[in-house]
Amino acid sequence: MRVVDATNPMPKYLQISTWLRELIRSGRYKSGEKLPSEVELAKMCQVHRNTLRQAIADLISQGVLRKEKGFGTFVASAAPVAVKHRLKQISSFKDDLSEIGIKEKTVILKAEVIESPALVAERLVLGPGGRVVVVRRLRTGDGIPLIYEESYLPYGMFRGIIDLDLTGSMYKIISNQYKTVLERSEQAIMSINLNKKIARLFTLPENAAGLFMESVTYNDRNIPIEVLYSYYRGDKYRFEIELGRYRLNGNGLNLFSEDLKI
Repeated sequence: MRVVDATNPMPKYLQISTWLRELIRSGRYKSGEKLPSEVELAKMCQVHRNTLRQAIADLISQGVLRKEKGFGTFVASAAPVAVKHRLKQISSFKDDLSEIGIKEKTVILKAEVIESPALVAERLVLGPGGRVVVVRRLRTGDGIPLIYEESYLPYGMFRGIIDLDLTGSMYKIISNQYKTVLERSEQAIMSINLNKKIARLFTLPENAAGLFMESVTYNDRNIPIEVLYSYYRGDKYRFEIELGRYRLNGNGLNLFSEDLKI
């Protein structure tokens, strides 16, 4: 059995904590039950004991496991993650999780300056050879990988951003550090089957169900300042949309109008 994939950019301890959480969620280990010893788990996962301890500590900090001195490690909770994103206003992943009491953690996989891909350059209205900062991040909630993101920012506007702590809200950094007003965002969502690379980050099989969102965010001068590609786990995430009043087109009556007299 291979728990840890050495080619996966996700840290080994996160791969282990995700695997243990899935065992708990699936009922292999129930609330109150004792886990195998650290020595046994380290051997099972084929990792150094310190790596295993880091995974255990991560789950303890989230309230999933608890340690009893002299007795071992026990399952404290198997509460499932149910994350929702409201398509109503610009919000961050951290905002989504804080509303439902889930602990957010972000892993920076890579941050670099590159020549802009053609489609990104088109979205950001960049000239030939335009450069962008690209930040690739894995977003987790209570230790479960939920979103893989690729954020593309015009280098001319955001030079130096990769030297900052990018594990928090990117939107707060853009707003506070670069004094940029995030006015609006255009988003397109589609269902997908996750490719091997992204499914592996989620510790899911290739072609597992997922959601893909392309977001283009504009400042208050109607200038596009970010292209964001987000890949969501289809089994852990849902989107909520709030719609306004129904209105008939043309000369039809609006049946819900307050002015309609019966």
